[in-house]
Amino acid sequence: MKIYAVVNQKGGVGKTTSVINIGAYLASSGHRVLIVDMDPQSNATSGLGFDKSEISRSTYDLLLQAADIDELLVKYDESGLNLLPANPDLAGAEVELVNEMAREYRLKRALEQAEGRFDYVLIDCPPSLSLLTINALTAARDGVLVPVQCEYLALEGLSQLTQTLEMVRRYLNDRLEIRGMMMTMYDSRTNLSRQVVEEVRSHFPGKVFRTIIPRNVRLSEAPSYGQPINLYAPSSPGAMAYKVLTAELLKGDGDSVKAKEQ
Repeated sequence: MKIYAVVNQKGGVGKTTSVINIGAYLASSGHRVLIVDMDPQSNATSGLGFDKSEISRSTYDLLLQAADIDELLVKYDESGLNLLPANPDLAGAEVELVNEMAREYRLKRALEQAEGRFDYVLIDCPPSLSLLTINALTAARDGVLVPVQCEYLALEGLSQLTQTLEMVRRYLNDRLEIRGMMMTMYDSRTNLSRQVVEEVRSHFPGKVFRTIIPRNVRLSEAPSYGQPINLYAPSSPGAMAYKVLTAELLKGDGDSVKAKEQ
């Protein structure tokens, strides 16, 4: 079971979009996938068509040890895609955990219950380097996936993120590393997008996926219909990009299976 956290403290860079769509393509390629929504905004939950206002128990209860995975698990469809949903209560977890022992390990301990049941666990992190994110990084034994928007100031904050990763690696998770950076919202019409990609690749050699995710209106529309892009618009440029990116991830993980067309 591989566990990845999808993280960037900058908002609006495509974290949730990447979690949902990579998860969907992993599932369509025959893998058992668990998406863990660790963001109080609950975008992964609503992006898969679940009403967060109707989620009575969530990852908040998981962190507070008031529920286990089996009590919270929601099956998205028959493809093998599953969700641990979030709701706004999750925002209170940081306050309630502040004086608890081993609070950084709550998610890691909870996910030990899922060992052997899933092939991939993708953790959608909030846009901050908070205790929720630290829990995700501590649990992410196979590394982090970092979406980077192809726009001005894309590198701003990445140095802070790498410092946080180093601190977590030193004290909480010695296996933590950057599995790959995903360039998102790429606009081929602008020199700026190309320059940002080149700059990120020069700063993080060997850490940036070859596949680039374009700016695509279908990717923006899909969450409002509660569907991953492989169901909503399977022939769109965004769908093709996430399909190839998922295949690249699988190949790097030693799996030759490519995401199937839906």
